[in-house]
Amino acid sequence: MLVNQVTSGVNEFIANFLTLVNHMKQILLLLTLFPCVFVNAQINKIKPIFNGKDLEGWTKFLQKQGVNRDPQNVFKIEDGVLHVSGQDFGYIATKKSYKNFHLSLEFKWGEKKYPPREHDKRDAGVCYNVEILKDKIWPKSVECQIQEGDVGDLWLVDSVTAFVDGIKTEPKDYATVMKIRDGERSHGEWNKVEIISKNGKFNFIVNGVLVNEGEYVSLNSGRILLQSEGAEIFYRDIKIEEYPDLVIN
Repeated sequence: MLVNQVTSGVNEFIANFLTLVNHMKQILLLLTLFPCVFVNAQINKIKPIFNGKDLEGWTKFLQKQGVNRDPQNVFKIEDGVLHVSGQDFGYIATKKSYKNFHLSLEFKWGEKKYPPREHDKRDAGVCYNVEILKDKIWPKSVECQIQEGDVGDLWLVDSVTAFVDGIKTEPKDYATVMKIRDGERSHGEWNKVEIISKNGKFNFIVNGVLVNEGEYVSLNSGRILLQSEGAEIFYRDIKIEEYPDLVIN
């Protein structure tokens, strides 16, 4: 009788195992036949925040002109691309605030530079968790530096702090932490920059290379801002995926 029980148990185990294998085969078959369904499910989470036609959903600020006044067309749209002349210091900022997110955009440098930075490196930046109580140069925020040779440096504006390599930055008007590696492409080429901000942690990714990371950022939500800082620059494909507030990782 014991032999019969063991045999019965083995047969049941084999039957269950074969059923599991069959289910896995069906899942693999679905993935093979319909990969676009699963890919699109992920892609659909990423939404554009720049429509390529106008600056709907954004506000402008220029140091010499004020809010939403841009007579020199420092910010203009050309063939679906945001062209920033850099002629005046300022920014465009989303009207909406964001907390946990994955921001992705592409940029490339133009040729023109303007005073007072006509002899300096081309400079701009992507700021996030921006706290705009009053428009100014520059509002309280966290910045992923966009500067020739320095794309991915961390800048903390107006006493914002963070921990990088376990060390807390000092609260200053401007504190900076240099990138740990380089992912930048040559002048004139498009560069992809990604910013992941989640539960106080940040990752800066340049052309697929993780160039900077840290945690415990003291400012954890706010608007997103693209700088005009004396250099011609182009932006395209600006999009974002928002994460739920209760994400643990």
